[in-house]
Amino acid sequence: MDANAHLLTDLGIDLFQHKIRPVYRVGDVEKRLPAGRGGVKDIRIVEGRNNLGQAILMRLLTPMGELAGLGHADYGSRLTNLVGEVNTETTRNLARLYILESLKKEPRVEKVILIKVSEVFKQPSMISIELEVKPVDSTDTVTIGPFTLNLS
Repeated sequence: MDANAHLLTDLGIDLFQHKIRPVYRVGDVEKRLPAGRGGVKDIRIVEGRNNLGQAILMRLLTPMGELAGLGHADYGSRLTNLVGEVNTETTRNLARLYILESLKKEPRVEKVILIKVSEVFKQPSMISIELEVKPVDSTDTVTIGPFTLNLS
């Protein structure tokens, strides 16, 4: 049995645009048909550690309560509450707190190793976020990011 099987498999998603709010779409891969008859598109799959990284990113970028109507009231994070705030040390500390709150609800994460929230050079309304987590039943860690959050 694969050591990362408990980290699950899901559709791969790709960032489509992020000017106002991140928008993702299902990723695809081109597959060659037998005997060189051209290619077809197929849905891209992510598994194991890559799936966990993607799932954490989606959890953090989903506003808390947005999936309540689907029975997942605790899914998401409060990071989007920081939009409109000034990029100060207090705001960055709130981002760390909101990330910890959200990751506490992710059953596949045993321990948060690192949360790095920093200013983005010459972009005063942006924060950069990088995470490292230890999955349940694993000795390896998963790194997520860095990704940015626009506060304006």
